[in-house]
Amino acid sequence: MAPNDMSKIVTIGEIVVEIMAEEPGNGFREPLALRGPYPSGAPAIFIDQVARLGQPCGLISCVGDDDFGWINIDRLKRDGVDVSAIQVTSEQVTGTAFVRYKPDGDRDFVYNIKNSACGHTRVTKAGEALLAQTRHFHVMGSSLFSFRIIDEVIKALKQVVASGGTVSFDPNVRKEMLNIPEMRAAMEMMLQYCDIFMPSGPELMMLTEAKSESEAIREIFALGTSEIVVKRGAQGASHYSVAGAIHVEPHRIAEIDPTGAGDCFGATFVTCHLQGRGTEESLRYANASGARAVGVRGPMEGVSSFAELDEFLADRSSRPRSSRP
Repeated sequence: MAPNDMSKIVTIGEIVVEIMAEEPGNGFREPLALRGPYPSGAPAIFIDQVARLGQPCGLISCVGDDDFGWINIDRLKRDGVDVSAIQVTSEQVTGTAFVRYKPDGDRDFVYNIKNSACGHTRVTKAGEALLAQTRHFHVMGSSLFSFRIIDEVIKALKQVVASGGTVSFDPNVRKEMLNIPEMRAAMEMMLQYCDIFMPSGPELMMLTEAKSESEAIREIFALGTSEIVVKRGAQGASHYSVAGAIHVEPHRIAEIDPTGAGDCFGATFVTCHLQGRGTEESLRYANASGARAVGVRGPMEGVSSFAELDEFLADRSSRPRSSRP
């Protein structure tokens, strides 16, 4: 299928810049050297990776009319993302995420998202036009941070589903955020709409009553989800469907910056899947995409083309192992 014949992959949500501390430590309560700004935001990273794979795609969001907003729009547009549904406003500033690595490898974040421009994301006329071209809609749990944006996500999702499109959902959320009632309710609703559920490790069980992975998988399938893709980081990845399970081993790579790796993984799997590649091939490419991303500093700097993924895989021998339930 020629690229011009493909319908678009579209997502909605936050666009921010990321600014990271040069040195590890705890928090930001003292002056320190910073690096950035880098284009960022989980939906923005996801859709940029989709574009780098040659798939038509677009993003619905909102940025401020400032340098932080334009650095994102310019980057996305350059890589091939349809930016027509990204509003630019002078009323709010573009969101920010300050990041510092702790000595144990964990991270501290200081966010300005809910009260920034992306907190005012709307499905405008341009957004409706973009959704009319959409074959697949992707939702990030990190984007479900207020009643206002949850309503917009549901509006967009229903338009795509009504037109026969498919949906994927990546929870991408810290456990404590589930204490926000509207966020948990929105995530539980997403499980009833999504065709592909893409949790990271413990997120598989986070929205269920299950006590084990196998119980969680059965519970999620019972809601109507047809595929579950579990990102396991240093333990590889797994795919579950009624046909069985496929597991892929991890790639050993020096970790420089893990931010965005899961977004690159998800974008690559969805793109390969939509382009008609087999499940094993899609999972293999996605696994490589996530691995490449952790080896580059900057949340959006580790996105990959198919040529780069082929070169990466040519140097490694990770092969999927299939099994039946």
